Amino acid sequence: MLHPSIERGPPEGVRLLKSHSLTVLVQRELERMILSGEIAVGEKLNEIAIAARLGVSRGPVRESFRALEETGLVRIEKNRGVFVRELSVDEADDIYEIRATFDQMAGRKLAQSITPEQLANLRALLDAMEAATRAKDLERYHPLNLRFHDMLVEYANNPKLLQMYRRLVNELSLYRRHTLAQRDRLPTSTQEHKRILDSIASGDPDTAGRRLYDHAMASRARMHTLPAAANVSIPPAAPTAQNGNGISIPKKRATAPARRPHVAERVIKA
Repeated sequence: MLHPSIERGPPEGVRLLKSHSLTVLVQRELERMILSGEIAVGEKLNEIAIAARLGVSRGPVRESFRALEETGLVRIEKNRGVFVRELSVDEADDIYEIRATFDQMAGRKLAQSITPEQLANLRALLDAMEAATRAKDLERYHPLNLRFHDMLVEYANNPKLLQMYRRLVNELSLYRRHTLAQRDRLPTSTQEHKRILDSIASGDPDTAGRRLYDHAMASRARMHTLPAAANVSIPPAAPTAQNGNGISIPKKRATAPARRPHVAERVIKA
């Protein structure tokens, strides 16, 4: 039996844009399905079923699997197939620390270079996030939140940083939306975004960088309050030192923490 989301037939977007690279279109659609939770963490991807769902041959699907592996969303196991990645708490901890430093770098740079048009775009996005917060609409808030942070890094105008950042966000998005799952958390998150944007608009690189770093590390801490991590000891945030450019660098912990179980809420067995 096909996955319910696969039985409905090709989406309109794929039908209309077949003149573009089929591999890219298939990759984008699968990425959307994975990041939205339509295809669950741990689920096996069936090449034949997906090809039928999208109305394409199996070649572009196979190529899209390899591309998705490079972005960190799936893993390919020899003689077993392709699975949506599961992220361990240890891996997520490491990714959050790197992402926090990337956010800080972007914030510092953007505070010194943001244009009026970029600032207006970010404020419009923040207005939409505030509207979603008032409505307690998590499904609407989540993609706006992702877009806000992506725009900050994009506007920092460092293509390599943006490429690496997007991979980290993809990996974290395998379950990161659940760190916002408590709707009571949305007002706090929105206020943090407002303070971040205010510091960027005021041209204060130190404050902008620090607020973005702290915002990311607060998300890391919330991750450990998830039900799946309830029985996991919470490692303290690594102490930080600043380099000559004012970038916070986490110091290594004296001992490596014990390996912890996966965060995935459910695994669909192949």
